[in-house]
Amino acid sequence: MALKLRSQMPELDGATTWLNKEVSKNDLLGGKPTLFHFWSISCGLCKEAMPSVNEFRELYKDQLHVVAVHMPRSEKDLDLEEIKTVAEEHGITQPIIVDNQHKITDAFENEYVPAYYVFDEEGQLRHFQAGGGGMKMLTKRVNRVLGIKE
Repeated sequence: MALKLRSQMPELDGATTWLNKEVSKNDLLGGKPTLFHFWSISCGLCKEAMPSVNEFRELYKDQLHVVAVHMPRSEKDLDLEEIKTVAEEHGITQPIIVDNQHKITDAFENEYVPAYYVFDEEGQLRHFQAGGGGMKMLTKRVNRVLGIKE
């Protein structure tokens, strides 16, 4: 089961490493909502979704924090150099939590890649979705949290 709606954003402790930039839960609260997206280098759907996530990041860069969580699904997914390479190839410039010990994954009670969690500026979970596609739904939910009328 994933986190329930209205749950508080988990602490971001226990990352194996951070790429691009390290952020804490406190950095993310109080200013603007946050989108976490879970992905994995072995996940084809994640790679297909990446251009949409990046587009999103650019479109909402002043209104929304975007944080990537790399959730390994196998031994192969633990290779940091490979994670860096794939992140670069796919233009992931947002902070990336490398979660080789599944500490963040467990804190989010997440079982899926790709998976998306939208928290409001107070850190309450407002939307969760998993699997490919569904970017329209994600956009709707983010707009709602941002107070943007459709």
